[in-house]
Amino acid sequence: MQVKRIFGFFGIVYLIILTSFNICNAQNTKVKTIVIDAGHGGYDPGCLGSKTKEKDINLAISLKVGEYIEKNCPDVKVIFTRKTDEFVELYKRAEIANENKADLFICIHCNSNPSKASYGTETYVMGLYKTEANLMVAQKENSSILLEDSYANNYDGFNPGSTEAYIIFSLYQNAYLDQSLNFATLVQKQIKNKVGMLDRGVKQAGFLVLWKTAMPSVLIETGFLSNTKDEDFLASASGQDNIANSIFKAFKEYKNDLEGNKINDKDTIQNNDILPYQKPIKDTVVKANDTTKKVSPKDEIVFKVQFATSSEKKPLNSPAFKGIRDIQEYYQSGLYKYITGNESSPESAMALLGKVHDMGFKDAFLVAFLNGEKISPQEAMKLLKKSK
Repeated sequence: MQVKRIFGFFGIVYLIILTSFNICNAQNTKVKTIVIDAGHGGYDPGCLGSKTKEKDINLAISLKVGEYIEKNCPDVKVIFTRKTDEFVELYKRAEIANENKADLFICIHCNSNPSKASYGTETYVMGLYKTEANLMVAQKENSSILLEDSYANNYDGFNPGSTEAYIIFSLYQNAYLDQSLNFATLVQKQIKNKVGMLDRGVKQAGFLVLWKTAMPSVLIETGFLSNTKDEDFLASASGQDNIANSIFKAFKEYKNDLEGNKINDKDTIQNNDILPYQKPIKDTVVKANDTTKKVSPKDEIVFKVQFATSSEKKPLNSPAFKGIRDIQEYYQSGLYKYITGNESSPESAMALLGKVHDMGFKDAFLVAFLNGEKISPQEAMKLLKKSK
């Protein structure tokens, strides 16, 4: 498959411009501006724990990281891609970093896995995925673009469910890969040594939010909301503060090293006999706010997940559907389309979409219906917002 077929002419031109920009700025060793990106937000909840939503934890930790930097590094300008519970398209997050000529881009996320046994922290940099697990993490985070208007145009035809598309990402590794790896390594070291969470390592994968950034960039998966202990820790105020403080310490060490500054001993966190992650959670758990949208009784808006399309009619109990329950069918433009779910909120629909992806339907996407008539998910969300 050719690069132009996936990303289009714009993608090739952008690669040339981005590479030229990086070469011209390779000598810049001052960290003056940092952009902190709280993953997901608004009607995109991210992954869901038993009592939390990823978007809320991402935002809480991001704001704390920014507060630490602003307080202790007055020479650094801190910019947030979002400071409230709002949806921001992935490409706009990169635009914010590029337009402000950021020297570092940090994305804060939480992880999830069908196995509740998975736990710990891992940090990603942009690159070709090395394992199937890395690919699955990237696909999960990139699926947020399915909630955007004209996402195919915004990402040059990129399909988040296509494995081949991620291979092309290897062409987009920028001149700051070494710096990204250095910072990612410092983040992992700080969280392991100062918090006590499992170090799952520094990894590479094709994250859209990192794709078009023209500076060192990392995406931090702070822990697994599917794991009870990780979720309890990340949901607590002290847990969020410890993670944020560790990211800040990594930033301070990265900045000092890049600028040739001496490290002040007072900036070093003193290890306790029992690290924070091993201590019982005693403080109040920060619970996510209920953001389910209400609609007028006369207008029924539902979201469903479309997972298969066929030119021939298939029985709803077909083995090809791999045990998906509550399968429905509708006929449109000469094709039979198979859907599942009957969700009243975008958040529950995204959670269902994640489950369908986990069942092997990587190309599944959201569809919406108003009083039985198919409309775009974007239109449905706008209607919900108006009726709130």
